Amino acid sequence: MTVLEVLALLSIGGIAGFINVLSAGGSMLTLPLLMFLGLPPQVANGTNRVAITLQSMMAVSSFYRMGHGNLVVTLHLAVPAVLGSLVGAWIATWVSDAVFEWVLVLAMIGASVFMLLPQPALNTRPLTPERLGVAIYLAMFVVGMYGGFIQVGVGVLFIVVLYHVLKIDLRQVNVLKVSIVLPFTFAALVVFALNDQVRWGVGLTLALGNVTGAYIATRVNMSERGAQWIKVLTLIMVGAILLRLILY
Repeated sequence: MTVLEVLALLSIGGIAGFINVLSAGGSMLTLPLLMFLGLPPQVANGTNRVAITLQSMMAVSSFYRMGHGNLVVTLHLAVPAVLGSLVGAWIATWVSDAVFEWVLVLAMIGASVFMLLPQPALNTRPLTPERLGVAIYLAMFVVGMYGGFIQVGVGVLFIVVLYHVLKIDLRQVNVLKVSIVLPFTFAALVVFALNDQVRWGVGLTLALGNVTGAYIATRVNMSERGAQWIKVLTLIMVGAILLRLILY
């Protein structure tokens, strides 16, 4: 890698890490960059998971050090999400690109509508496994299936579902989202690595930028205006995803 390529990976990675932890959609920046640097699309997709996995580890560890993690609830929600991702990945092996685009458009439009709905009346009781009903488990499976199927914007769907089904503060929602994304992404990384579709040097350089952006995002998330940051940035990223689909 040249010095210019390293600087590009670090700077774009930093922006993407911030966006991914505080909302979703940072891969719209990193995937084109990796392909511009000469990686085939599948290898770029696998290599990008290195950065996402490490940024998620940074975010989760930071949240837990600040006393905002919920390991038991996270594990309950992560299991159906990971199972769904395996089903989604299997479906993705035999559908056309046109179906991918339609699913992404409909999912992002639906997510933006839900984000613009009035804030639900928050349930201030402690979030324990007893509050997790059938609806949230099914929702996690469906969102996980979407993520295994297409990945782009899956963080947006996690935010929307957790916010409106569990009725918890957006800052708490974001901590759960990042905690679920970690095992979800790591499982995908293992699959890509076993198929020799990861370039570790490039991925780790990108990850250094992502981790830095993720660290900053955790501080913003837990600030007094964190919930507003999450909502505004999520709507912006939904708009960006839809605009990219329209233009390209």
